Amino acid sequence: MNTNFERIVIIGYGKATGEILKYTDDRRADYGYTLQFIEHELHALSVTGQICEERGIPFASMPDKRELGDYLKKIQEKTLIVSASNNFLFPAALVERENITIINFHNALLPDYPGRNAPSWVIYQGEERTGITWHYVTAGVDEGNIIIQKSCEIGPDTKAYELTEVLMDLAYEGFGECFDAVLQETAAARPQGFSRERRMYRSSEIPGGGFLDLQEPTEKIYRLLRSVDYGKSGIFPPLQMEVSGARAEALRYRKIAPEKRQVGADMMYLPFEDGDLLKIKYRML
Repeated sequence: MNTNFERIVIIGYGKATGEILKYTDDRRADYGYTLQFIEHELHALSVTGQICEERGIPFASMPDKRELGDYLKKIQEKTLIVSASNNFLFPAALVERENITIINFHNALLPDYPGRNAPSWVIYQGEERTGITWHYVTAGVDEGNIIIQKSCEIGPDTKAYELTEVLMDLAYEGFGECFDAVLQETAAARPQGFSRERRMYRSSEIPGGGFLDLQEPTEKIYRLLRSVDYGKSGIFPPLQMEVSGARAEALRYRKIAPEKRQVGADMMYLPFEDGDLLKIKYRML
């Protein structure tokens, strides 16, 4: 198989990045490129370092944005940079270089929900479907032409961490499906087609403003709770609410049948339209 790319650099963390790293390593014999992994965001349970050690893949840790940018700008050979689960914003000067091509995985169906924490926003907004997008990187955030997309359903009880797991699997599947076309520069990428209503979601934003309005319908409250639920990852702080005129924060929640209701301190039950209850455990601040 032929490609003009001499080098692949993978930047990212997490499950999908690990699988993509192994896949590109397995395909080296087909194309003859060199492979390197760069860890930009440090994660204690990251598997990528171990994969690099086991397979002899050059590994570098560059948490500093300026250091990473300067390093990438020095690349001279024709290089494909794979941005997988990576929040580094590539400088325009790098993106515009003729010897550099960058593809990025986004955890939503672009052009909708660009920016950060897309799984949270699709749940909060009540979407029934979402998915992933692999796209070419341009100077604009999440604006490049779409290479491939894969979609999935959002269940009525899906939590953000559960949806994220599904999207990671789709990201790996999509990468494998478009890899050869990207390397051979034959991918039939298409423009996104932006609308005036398109907005960028930023890392500083929290669905619902981080506040549970107990006057809202229970279904909407449940969506908000699920949208910020990343398990032990702690991406968002606990949601706050007002209880008896004082501030409290939600600790745990669960959808239960009425017969499982129990009396307890710092606990409330909100009714769903179908008769089930939303149980919220909270603590006063």
